Amino acid sequence: MPVSLTLSELAEKFSLQYKGNGDTLIDGIGTLTDATSRQVSFLANPTYREQLTSTRAAAVIVSADEAGNCPVNVLLSDDPYVSYAKIANCFDPSGPVESGIHPSAQIDSTTTLANNVHVGANAVIGPGCEIEDACFIGPGCVLVADCKVGSGCRLVANITICGGVVIGKRTVIHPGAVIGADGFGMAFEEDHWIKVPQLGSVQVGDDCEIGANTTIDRGAIGDTMLGNDVRLDNQIQIGHNVSIGAHTAMAGRVGISGSTRIGEYCMFAGSSGAVGHIRIADHTTVNFCTVVTKSITDPGTVWSAALPARPSREWSRSVAGLRQLEKLIRRVLQLEKKAGIKQKND
Repeated sequence: MPVSLTLSELAEKFSLQYKGNGDTLIDGIGTLTDATSRQVSFLANPTYREQLTSTRAAAVIVSADEAGNCPVNVLLSDDPYVSYAKIANCFDPSGPVESGIHPSAQIDSTTTLANNVHVGANAVIGPGCEIEDACFIGPGCVLVADCKVGSGCRLVANITICGGVVIGKRTVIHPGAVIGADGFGMAFEEDHWIKVPQLGSVQVGDDCEIGANTTIDRGAIGDTMLGNDVRLDNQIQIGHNVSIGAHTAMAGRVGISGSTRIGEYCMFAGSSGAVGHIRIADHTTVNFCTVVTKSITDPGTVWSAALPARPSREWSRSVAGLRQLEKLIRRVLQLEKKAGIKQKND
């Protein structure tokens, strides 16, 4: 159902100050360039400052420093992006879960469904599963067996939850995700591989979000663990027996190898990752395309290993120079030896 709020109502609801006409009606969200006279926008990145002066939005969420540059109503915020995220939820069309079971859904007789649960078309819920209040199990979802889904969860569509997986409350899982498939455990004997049974499962905390086509492997011994408020983007691979601390976020195409322990409040940029069997301290930031190969013990550090893009000719010259690096090092060592400079062994 459409929602309309006045500027003053939004300001009061989210403890913000406003400047302008408090009776202005707002019924949606828009960008600085596209927002209409009934939508609110925001400025969080200075890159878009030029768009502020020509916006036609009903109001813009800005910091106090930017308010003077805004030609329309403003909502003042110390963190405009956080305020935008909160306000945008007012206009989210998804709404509350409508309970009901589609006729094509298959639900085992030993499954427990609580109140106000929605089960969509062609969903399959196997034996021993427990679905708590106000859950949305979308079309095509498969819960294999003995799964537990906490209250208020939303499994959007075509998601596979394998045996014994536990999903915490209010967690959102997007289409194509697979939670609890076998981890990649193999032992090599003489001339062939032997599969290592994956006997654990996966436990996901409360208020998590798992992106489309992301996979989280079950543990080989013990469970793969995600703490509360972990946020995973699309196409992420989490290996078996990985532990991810609360409030950690990972962007698309991150890969975490098995048995890695990641602390709380960490951030992994796109296409980054970590090798297996290492520990990463709280509040660590891993930048784009960076692979962590050893444990990080100091909290709050930032790690980078990717080179920024350069024009192709410049890159070719740099690569040509790198090919000569070994010869250059040998030459420097020879010159130091002749000059009697003591050489280090590191």
